[in-house]
Amino acid sequence: MALTNENNKDMEQTADYVIKVPKTNRFFANSLAIIPLQLFAYYVSLGRGLDVDKPRNLAKSVTVE
Repeated sequence: MALTNENNKDMEQTADYVIKVPKTNRFFANSLAIIPLQLFAYYVSLGRGLDVDKPRNLAKSVTVE
């Protein structure tokens, strides 16, 4: 699997699956990449039968000032 901008044609030959994001200013590229990666993680966990609303090994902490 590869995540690339829509102008990069080399990744289609290298990876089995390619997720394309729009080409943008380099300062915003990381922010745009987060969204498809979060959706990918969400659907992979649903496919594995995991409860996405109750992740395991998540510790709840409360800080009181």
